[in-house]
Amino acid sequence: MTLSPYLPILMVFGFAAVVAGALIGLPAVLAPRKRLTPVKEQPFECGKNPLSISEGQIAVRFSTIAIFFILIDIELLFIWPWAVLYRRLGWFGLAEMLVFLGILMLGFLYIWQKGGLEWE
Repeated sequence: MTLSPYLPILMVFGFAAVVAGALIGLPAVLAPRKRLTPVKEQPFECGKNPLSISEGQIAVRFSTIAIFFILIDIELLFIWPWAVLYRRLGWFGLAEMLVFLGILMLGFLYIWQKGGLEWE
């Protein structure tokens, strides 16, 4: 087996590795050296006193919205190949995608009915 068909792929991976290494390594070499003071090492809390205790937890609503976003992304991961191969799949592919989208729509309607999309 010769490597000639795989040479362009290996070159792309090599180029990507060199660029990634440069982007990681150059700032360490070119950045100015600054001394850190104790104040600069403390976490920044957007206008709050950094020594204060946290007043509360992040609302669960944020994680719910994040999960909805991930589900929509996963849906698009399945729809994209179907859209590309639509003509080759024919009616069977269309029926499969309609079933898939129907199941997703039922889940969306359930979440909507339970008030998962309302911000209180």
